[in-house]
Amino acid sequence: MQIILLEKVANLGNLGEVVKVKDGYARNFLIPQKKARRATPAALAEFETRRAELERAQAERLAAAQAVAEKLNGIAIVISRKSAMDGRLFGSVTNHDVANALVQQGFDIDKSAVRMPEGALKTTGEFPLEVVLHTDVAATVNVTVTGE
Repeated sequence: MQIILLEKVANLGNLGEVVKVKDGYARNFLIPQKKARRATPAALAEFETRRAELERAQAERLAAAQAVAEKLNGIAIVISRKSAMDGRLFGSVTNHDVANALVQQGFDIDKSAVRMPEGALKTTGEFPLEVVLHTDVAATVNVTVTGE
């Protein structure tokens, strides 16, 4: 399916590009999330009239994400969980737990923004995690997991 991107999408393209994606990806994710529209002649004409407005909105979102990233960079979070004597946790620390800890510190972070490349944390220790606030903006947060 041919679509017009209404914002920058990672690994796909920038604002205004016409790209071909699988039908399900467009119908189930991009179009409902208002990240894209079908590439019809009428939609292309409407996009060209709204291009300046969309570019301004994207620049505002980028500036807001960069401001939050400056505050967020280097923040230390301590999460306490029950653990065995050798440091293994009974359970794990997930991106949901990290997002909740950031919300308690006053940041408006969604759990999908916290990237855990090696999966949930299952041992005590200090872990640097990445928080992706925008497709171009990421901040590093230090998470310390302690045992009870």
